[in-house]
Amino acid sequence: MGEKTDKEAIKKLREKRKTSVERAKKAMKTHNKFMRKIKEQIKTEGKTVPEIAKATAISASQILWYIASMKKYGQVSEGEKDGDYFKYQLVS
Repeated sequence: MGEKTDKEAIKKLREKRKTSVERAKKAMKTHNKFMRKIKEQIKTEGKTVPEIAKATAISASQILWYIASMKKYGQVSEGEKDGDYFKYQLVS
């Protein structure tokens, strides 16, 4: 009897959180898509945030946020300056 009650509770909980789960899945899908686009741009040569933004059609502010996160976790390195901007490249 307890197992049936547990299954019913889980079913209700899933239904209750369905919207939140779907929203999180959508956000994660967008995040992964942006990361792939950014990594593709900087895998062979360094590029500035505006260059990456132009090539990917992602806003410069979002690119900067992703680059800062990637830099924090050692995924990108900051290279030479090109005018006012640093060039970023994937770390091998």
